Amino acid sequence: MEKDKTAIIHPRPSSIVASLYTLRDLDIDVAILHGPAGCSFKHARLLEEDGMHVLTTALDENGFVFGGHDELVDLIKKAADQFNPKKMAIVGTCVSMIIGEELHDAVIEADIDIPVVEVEVHAGYRDNTKGVLLALKSALNVGIITEAELKRQTHLLNSATEIEKKHGAASKAYLAPSRGDLKYKVAKRIYELLSNNKKGLIIMNVKKETGYMFADILLAINQAAEQLSVLENIINFANIDDSVGLPRVRQHAKNIQKGFFEHNIKLNENIGGLDEYAINGDKVKKLIENKYSDFDFAIIVGVPHAIPNDITSSMEIFSVTNGPRQVLPLKEMGHEHVIVEIDLHPKTLGVSSIVESEFGATLREVTKDHKMEKCLELN
Repeated sequence: MEKDKTAIIHPRPSSIVASLYTLRDLDIDVAILHGPAGCSFKHARLLEEDGMHVLTTALDENGFVFGGHDELVDLIKKAADQFNPKKMAIVGTCVSMIIGEELHDAVIEADIDIPVVEVEVHAGYRDNTKGVLLALKSALNVGIITEAELKRQTHLLNSATEIEKKHGAASKAYLAPSRGDLKYKVAKRIYELLSNNKKGLIIMNVKKETGYMFADILLAINQAAEQLSVLENIINFANIDDSVGLPRVRQHAKNIQKGFFEHNIKLNENIGGLDEYAINGDKVKKLIENKYSDFDFAIIVGVPHAIPNDITSSMEIFSVTNGPRQVLPLKEMGHEHVIVEIDLHPKTLGVSSIVESEFGATLREVTKDHKMEKCLELN
């Protein structure tokens, strides 16, 4: 079979990192990276902020040649003593794969009396979702998840991969990063639509903990609509079903629901779990076709490229992503306004409540400025 000549040449997420985040969602207490000290350094530090200890065997040139079995055994024992974890994981790296390290042998020799998830992974997979699947299959082997949940997650991951290849950052060989449209201009346009009594959909289709900041955009739009006395023109969609997903993902959904309740936000359509962003397109399509086809605009936040563009073609589309390489694909889908929440991911790790977004803050300022202008006109 002829090899696919199309290659992605801009940086892509790592399967090693994907496995680490999956372990975090499984409430693993300690993850050991068996490789060099610098492997996945940034994300390891971020995950420490999110409550999972990430350690490393710190293999050096000597370990590259002679292996690091003894170092791994010692670190497993030390981690068990120091952190007293209920669940632990060992994660492979490119180095451990190349030198042929057997993670299972080290776990057996360490002989600790807790479940240990062994993830034989490296960064050479074409799709980073491979790291998620490897972590989940290993979790099944030690009884942390069920066969049914693995099947469900596999379907979600395959759908996510398909979406990325069709309209995401894997859709072109090279995508230049972009900051998108100016947030101030986009905020002014949304305020103008609300002022003119136009009807709008807010579709929050988010991935896991990123929902903490994307939810703030929904809050800000509802707050602007309320100040303009047009709240009845806004319909809120969100994928915050807390009955599905891995343990931490369900908790995120509960936390966001609590935030909406505290701000008196009415959720009109709960479209799925926080891990179901890749399969929500059909649900949203049916809802719009059956109930909301006459709306004037739609604001899609989180993973906008998972929502079919044909169902919103008659509306003015706004989309908010946290991926700078996602701007061009969204523009090509017909989204007139595309903005990027830079640094969203680091700001949503280790939190348990809604975090103010840059765009939400901008819209609030625009609303305040217009309110002040009206007061001055009346005086």
